[in-house]
Amino acid sequence: MNWIKTYYFNYKMFPKAVARKLPVFFYGPVKFSSLKGDFKIEAPIKRAMVGFGQPYELITKYKGTSELFLSGTFVVKGHVQFGKDYFVYVYDNAYCEFGHMASLASNGKVICKNKIVLGTYARIGSESQLIDTNFHQMVNTKTGEKYPINGSIKLGDYNFISNRVSIMQKTVTPDNCSIASNTLCNKDYSKFGENVLIGGIPAKLLRENISRDWDGELANLTKYLIVT
Repeated sequence: MNWIKTYYFNYKMFPKAVARKLPVFFYGPVKFSSLKGDFKIEAPIKRAMVGFGQPYELITKYKGTSELFLSGTFVVKGHVQFGKDYFVYVYDNAYCEFGHMASLASNGKVICKNKIVLGTYARIGSESQLIDTNFHQMVNTKTGEKYPINGSIKLGDYNFISNRVSIMQKTVTPDNCSIASNTLCNKDYSKFGENVLIGGIPAKLLRENISRDWDGELANLTKYLIVT
């Protein structure tokens, strides 16, 4: 536990009545690059319901590269986990939302300059990244048309995203969607319907009528991920 950063964050970001419950825990080293934004919990307040650097994976050591830049709005809808060595960047006026039991595993990145929304149990594997911006202006060299720099990302409920997946702006996934390792997502996949597996560069439909066994895992997920 990083008690210094835990107490500092809670008492800086929340009213005292909320802060004393310590709803947000920090584990391991972390750099606060900016805490000018808003961190909102839209669920009953409980101790340690949000864990940054939470040790729930096979990796046991921290590299010490975790960084949080919060200048916009970050909303959590319940218990949320971030693995070790995360990078979370929410820019001015941007909006980022994690549903109940949504997570980002170790060495993951969230770069939000417009809007990113993760549904309930949208769980993302290690070394994955969500980026809703191109960073630089792109232009059509024939017409002179300038393309939007920033977009949005929306992941459905009960999404199982494997490791090293890149989720870029314009990505929309249906509920009960699985994404294979080393996939690039950059468009709306909701037309495929629920219980699908997508993958590839860029992602395409790989298989229908397949889903992570959420019902079979819920008890263990609750036991091992929710800190009491």
